[in-house]
Amino acid sequence: MEMNPINKQSDDCDPDRPAHPGVFPSGEAWKSERNPAERRVDFPVSVVLPAGGTGERTGLQTPKQFCSFLGRQLISYTIQAFERVSWIQTIVVVVAKENTDLMTDIIQRFQHRKVRVVPGGSTRHRSICNGVLALGSGQDEEGGSTAERPKVVIIHDAVRPFVEEDFLYKIAMAAKEQGAAGAIRPLVSTVIATTSEGYLDHSLERAKYRASEMPQGFTYDVIHQAYQSCTESDFEFGTECLHLALQYCGTNAKLIEGPPTLWKVTYKRDLAAAESIIKEALSRTACVITGGSAQAVTLAEALQKAVGALEMELDAIPDLMGDNARYLVTEWNFIHVSISGSCLSEVEALLTALEAANRAILHPLVVILVHLSTSDELSISGRMAEPAAITDLASAAKLRNIFVYGVLLQQSKDTDCWERSVLRVAEITSALIRERSSALVGQLLQA
Repeated sequence: MEMNPINKQSDDCDPDRPAHPGVFPSGEAWKSERNPAERRVDFPVSVVLPAGGTGERTGLQTPKQFCSFLGRQLISYTIQAFERVSWIQTIVVVVAKENTDLMTDIIQRFQHRKVRVVPGGSTRHRSICNGVLALGSGQDEEGGSTAERPKVVIIHDAVRPFVEEDFLYKIAMAAKEQGAAGAIRPLVSTVIATTSEGYLDHSLERAKYRASEMPQGFTYDVIHQAYQSCTESDFEFGTECLHLALQYCGTNAKLIEGPPTLWKVTYKRDLAAAESIIKEALSRTACVITGGSAQAVTLAEALQKAVGALEMELDAIPDLMGDNARYLVTEWNFIHVSISGSCLSEVEALLTALEAANRAILHPLVVILVHLSTSDELSISGRMAEPAAITDLASAAKLRNIFVYGVLLQQSKDTDCWERSVLRVAEITSALIRERSSALVGQLLQA
């Protein structure tokens, strides 16, 4: 393994605080190969995201679901968490009428594909009811047809962006079997009751109680009947959907203990925590652009396997055309694979597209060019043709808060040697992405 001597790297490689959700992936990277059959969902599932709140507890003028960090609104991160789940067909976002245009702009800017926007009501239950009715209408607001009515409806808060597919699967399956299911978490604090004079009346035994959380899931028939049957008092003052299912449908929900990542952005400090978590998670994801070459695809698959041990997630796509263009506004790190020829023009085009998307204002982007040489012998001129050009390109990109690196990988017919080289490239790219702020710009590493 030959390294540039400028920066030779070693071969060694509180309950009240929000819990880290781990990797926050997008697209196909979320799909696990460990037990794919375990998450096979053969019935239609849709989501209702009530997002009509004013966010009074944050103390901000902007409702918390529309607060931005890293150039993106909080609700967009939540939508992405559901869009990456292949078996979810539709996401209905219910917003106050005055925020409809804002929500539409978010959908267009970040190219959300499964989303419908529905006007909200004056209370949480009225908004959720509007979303449920929209799923059953069979038509959108313009009169066009929509997907089939879902078997299961998942209701979730727009300000809980770290929901995971494994848990969504548990909720969806339990809802289908029981009619209703919901997330619960252990109580952190003891709950007490007070007298009207402000004195302690009694306390509850904490071990017997749980906090009700989101997501919650229902068969469409159950949640629809519950809202058709509930009273004006329920609409005005109620908050618990599971209670409506029990009271008006006799459906006793299956309660499933959820992970600590289900926490809700409620106060201003939670926005800072969410931003910090997403920043860290973004440093563990990347999009590999293969150009459609079979050799590049093979390398991408090998890299995906190698970075899995490094707690990273990679999506692999042939290009950024068509539907894949959404990666320009959702990903922060890119690995461009080149096979035996210069592809600087393609990297330049990628940098231009990222700049046009205004992606690197608050948080740096990383673009890594992996040059795979398939020739038996690499000449001196071949080895030195790219470094100067990459350095120049990197110097210019750095001014736009985009960090560009080059990695040279020699194809080997020896299987063990090839696997070691791929693992080393995975380690290098992981380190560069995670340590983008201090890494050496334009450094050419050779594997």
